[in-house]
Amino acid sequence: MLTAGLGTRLQPLSLVRAKPAVPIAGRPLIARILRGLADYGVRDVVLNLHHLPQTITALVGDGCEFGARVRYSWESPVLGSAGGPRKALPLLPDDDFFIINGDTLSDVDLHALATQHRESGAIVTMAVVDSRSLVERYGGVITDSRGIVYGFVPRGPTAAGYHFVGVQMAHPSAFARVPFGERAESTRDVYRALIAERRGSIGAFLAKGQFWDVGTPADYLDATLSVGAAEGVSSPQIGQHSRVAKGARLTSTVLWDDVEVGEGASLDRCVVADKVKIPAGATFRNCAIIQSGDNLV
Repeated sequence: MLTAGLGTRLQPLSLVRAKPAVPIAGRPLIARILRGLADYGVRDVVLNLHHLPQTITALVGDGCEFGARVRYSWESPVLGSAGGPRKALPLLPDDDFFIINGDTLSDVDLHALATQHRESGAIVTMAVVDSRSLVERYGGVITDSRGIVYGFVPRGPTAAGYHFVGVQMAHPSAFARVPFGERAESTRDVYRALIAERRGSIGAFLAKGQFWDVGTPADYLDATLSVGAAEGVSSPQIGQHSRVAKGARLTSTVLWDDVEVGEGASLDRCVVADKVKIPAGATFRNCAIIQSGDNLV
């Protein structure tokens, strides 16, 4: 999780709900998130860790490499999108802060988001985009013409509204009533209660620009290929110390580090994790491949 402030009078802070360190076009996703925050002056960061936390701590450390001071909130068991921020509150200031999902990548204008948040008087302001396909897939945020959120709808072909991109600004009071150490969700539990108590408690900031979800292997592949194309990274993307036999064929594929691809192997739209060995002549399509003992999974 991240908290942040704007202008010279504030020292930005942010809470990031971090995921295991995965590369996006040759750079770890968490590194991209931290660098993006630093570009906006957000240099005090709390990373909320749960699954495979060592992949994040080993890479990020104290954050100095990324221009930030990084501290950690250890979430075990998983406490949800509201329970996690509640547990991290002792590490956060008594002021508005950003919350960034660690499985999305976007270029939301944090300055504009924070300005709208403070001027509106909302307790939480969620960055959203206008995308029918994403709303059908994930569900929608329902607002009025002023950007006041008055409800959430489940995913499906009749879903309406805006898609939440995993970036928001919140006041600590939004999560203060969640029992410490108990699981709770933001939109399903906490935000609905806040809306019921006071209209205008939750606001929506209509964001422009790019948004990538990396929460599933297919989404991850599309994101890293898209970002790579924009940054001039060749496809297939091949990680450090990975070796591809001359006769192998790779199409729209991402190899992580220390991968070996044998002679005559064919990979089409695949993600291949660290240290996987693809046998000679093997064929895979639309697969995420990891090495489990002596077997490919």
